[in-house]
Amino acid sequence: MTTSAPIPSLEGKKIILGVTGSIAAYKAAEITSQLRKRGAEIFPVMTAAAQKFITPLTLQTLARKPVAADLWDEGNGWQPGHIELADKADLMLVAPATADVIAQFAHGLAPDYLSSMYLVCRAPVLIAPAMNCKMWTHPATAANVATLKTRGVEFIGPEEGVLACGYEGIGRLWPVEDIVGRVESMLGASGGKPE
Repeated sequence: MTTSAPIPSLEGKKIILGVTGSIAAYKAAEITSQLRKRGAEIFPVMTAAAQKFITPLTLQTLARKPVAADLWDEGNGWQPGHIELADKADLMLVAPATADVIAQFAHGLAPDYLSSMYLVCRAPVLIAPAMNCKMWTHPATAANVATLKTRGVEFIGPEEGVLACGYEGIGRLWPVEDIVGRVESMLGASGGKPE
């Protein structure tokens, strides 16, 4: 008797993974691995600041896709790469997301590949913030988050705990397994065995 292997819950789903300049950027490697194990196709996009914390080679290897980072190096196609990629995405996940990138998104600023992609992306967007607790609780950040929520952007976290800067408070990246679970939920993933 043979048993069927579980169906990957995200089989065929295309997910943009935006990574920004937070100390939690290293967790993007585990997020990439976990989403790929579930069958998702991951398209990593990194800000210049993110590349100070984790190398593009790491995400490129885990995702098995090139890392998009430079608006001026978008390939040879007729359509700009950030538009082409955004058009085929089922979900845009930004994890970790800094206060700076959240502000760019809220105000429609597009100085880099990730923020430009956000403006053209019509897929659902999930943001997992990670920053110092004072930055998270600042009225400007709160207003930017509220603005994005009114536009349908979903947030997961941050959580409370000891932060890399030595402070204790709300600002830690939400646990990877919970971020992956939210992605599955947003994409209607059921997983399990076929009937």
